[in-house]
Amino acid sequence: MVDQGTLDLLIYAGMAIAIAAMTFAALAPRIAGDEVTARIQTATASRTRKVAARTAAEVANARKRAVSETLKELEGRRKNTEKRSLKARLAQAGIDAEPRAYWIASAVSAAVFGIIAFLSTPASIAHLALPLGGVAALVGGLGFPGWMLNFLIRRRQNKFLANLANAIDVVVRGIKTGLPLNECLAIIARESPEPIASEFREVVDQQRVGVTLGEALDRLVVRMPLPEVKFLAIVIAIQQSSGGNLSEALGNLSQVLRDRFGLKLKVKALSAEALASAMVLGSLPPAVIVMLTVTSPTYLQPLFDTKTGNMLVLFGAAWMAFGIFIMKKMINFKY
Repeated sequence: MVDQGTLDLLIYAGMAIAIAAMTFAALAPRIAGDEVTARIQTATASRTRKVAARTAAEVANARKRAVSETLKELEGRRKNTEKRSLKARLAQAGIDAEPRAYWIASAVSAAVFGIIAFLSTPASIAHLALPLGGVAALVGGLGFPGWMLNFLIRRRQNKFLANLANAIDVVVRGIKTGLPLNECLAIIARESPEPIASEFREVVDQQRVGVTLGEALDRLVVRMPLPEVKFLAIVIAIQQSSGGNLSEALGNLSQVLRDRFGLKLKVKALSAEALASAMVLGSLPPAVIVMLTVTSPTYLQPLFDTKTGNMLVLFGAAWMAFGIFIMKKMINFKY
């Protein structure tokens, strides 16, 4: 027989189980619904994140494609304008003249060099006066004018490069204050030193007659073929085609240009000793020949009177030219 205490305990346990079963039966659908809702929300959030990530990736890829296409277009334009005409070189040097004036000046230079060499030939080698005059005329007509033109181009480009970073800073400050890009370029054309002012004035004038900014900058690259100017044209072209913060991009470009210019000055200072040594070594043999010809005219006469001497002179001149070329390559640093 089961005592009364045990029977009461069994009854209470059965009632508790029954209450728990009814409670679970009542709450089970709601719990299941909450789990389904949570799963749906998790799946929706995951899908939303995937869609957002896919959209961001598509936008980034589209931007990269636009930048790549812009760079390809600019590279194609650069290749088309790679060959510089004489008129373009005169414009790069800041000379407002036609190519005909250059050739006239070259002819005058050839005549002056030839006459000076012919008249200054020593009597001991008078039979070589005409060949020496011809060589001097060739140097004066083709070598000296081209060297002088390249010198003027380099000097003008160095002046342009020295003030380009400051001009870009003017654009950056103008854009940050709300001025349009065209107005910033006009400020540079009015207030910057030469040759920055004249080159950007040309860009502004071309825009006023209907030329697009991209094409005007391409023409600026032709007139001033410097890597820094190409960087400026590329940055503005990319901003116009794909958007972006132009002031930040130009600010970074300005800092890069300052670093490059500082590196250029540092390289120039470090290579000054090597350049001086190359100039001394290159000018020493001609100087010795001139001194010996003046002090002792007959000492070097066998070099010019005999075929063997002529061959030695030609060999020595060719060897000296090769040595000067090697020294120039050794001190011409690329950075």
